Amino acid sequence: QVRLVESGGGLVQTGDSLRLSCAASGRTLSAYAMGWFRQAPGKEREFVAAISWRGNTVYEDSVKGRFTISRDHVKNTVTLQMNSLKPEDTAVYYCAVGNDVATIRSNTRGWGQGTQVTVSP
Repeated sequence: QVRLVESGGGLVQTGDSLRLSCAASGRTLSAYAMGWFRQAPGKEREFVAAISWRGNTVYEDSVKGRFTISRDHVKNTVTLQMNSLKPEDTAVYYCAVGNDVATIRSNTRGWGQGTQVTVSP
């Protein structure tokens, strides 16, 4: 079983930055891929970014160059640094754990409770 707790969401203006954090329980999670998904009102869940246990990263096209995902194996924490935020980024952001970056989208092992990110025009 996986426990994930997100934090760092908030209300910001276009062009601002936010840093989301996700704390995962259990050191065994260091062998898993971790990532972020988001869901906007009226939209389905969307993949944002993922990072493997070795540090390889994958990003959704719309956030490339603006978002950076990283992880700390000692703290069992994954972070999403979001820069140049746009209104289109407004959504509830969820932390997730999967076997690898390729299958985390289709076979997710666990989810956090979500944190709200709102970007005003």
